[in-house]
Amino acid sequence: MGRIGVALTGGLTPGETVECVRLAEELGYESAWVAEGHGGDQFALLAASAGVTRRILLGTSISSVFVRSAPTIAMAAATIDHLSGGRLVLGLGSSHRVQVEGEHGLPYGQPIERVRETVDVVRALVRDGAVSYRGRLIRIERFDLWFQPVRREIPMYLSALFGPMLEVCGEIAQGTLLTWPTLETGRRAAEHIARGAARAGRIPGDVDIGSLLPCVIAASRAEALAAIRPGLAFYGGFFPRYNRVLAESGFPDAARAIKGAWDAGDREGAAAAVPDALVDAVAVAGTPEECRRRIEAYRASGIALPIISPRRGPGGAAAVLDAIRACAP
Repeated sequence: MGRIGVALTGGLTPGETVECVRLAEELGYESAWVAEGHGGDQFALLAASAGVTRRILLGTSISSVFVRSAPTIAMAAATIDHLSGGRLVLGLGSSHRVQVEGEHGLPYGQPIERVRETVDVVRALVRDGAVSYRGRLIRIERFDLWFQPVRREIPMYLSALFGPMLEVCGEIAQGTLLTWPTLETGRRAAEHIARGAARAGRIPGDVDIGSLLPCVIAASRAEALAAIRPGLAFYGGFFPRYNRVLAESGFPDAARAIKGAWDAGDREGAAAAVPDALVDAVAVAGTPEECRRRIEAYRASGIALPIISPRRGPGGAAAVLDAIRACAP
């Protein structure tokens, strides 16, 4: 098996997250990525993970450019890079209006421009130790670091779902982070990345294509599908962008039904509206053997770095640990 990462998301305690990262290193995973949302401070979790690991790359998947200031992101990134001996990969993204405004009470607008400007600020601060910046959205008189970063450049991956942001990845990022992909997603992403890279005079192949692969492993395919269905309903019902992703993946009727049930407060109905074919198209769910085959299919489709994202589900942390073991290289 080639490169593989693991992404850790909601439902785990901080200690469980760190234990998953430690196990992933022991089993030979290339990278471990920590989400945030409601699951604990990602940089604190990565700092703790740095202390119990020596080799595995540590990433954010993703850090929102709206809920932290650009200098705060840069400081946190430089801190984790220092504590880990140069192992951080900084995943940045715009998050979602429903989270930024509805859950954080902060204004949301011009997400692509904010991502661009945040990358500029983070890159300059880590490289030079100080930054003054006057962009359209971000203005900084002066901010300086009071310690010297281990590396003057930290690789940055940007989350992207659609063409415009993928082209920005081609222009300015070291990689992209997709999610809920079909077997066509990697190829289409590469086309958009190539357009952006051409504008910037870059080589498209220098932009790594990674994707979170929502994952449930069970004794049978039916059990795995049942376990992942509520999570897929949440993404398709709550997040407008993910609903669009599901619709554009070839399931417009299902996306519409999921959204309708979710908006009506019918969570069970939203889950029931997720057909097996949709799960098969955008996730990794089944027995260990079926899931390993699916990961290889994603790799062959153009996703250079498959990143399994185990769902906790009713099995708790044990289900996440089992998935990490089952998909290990």
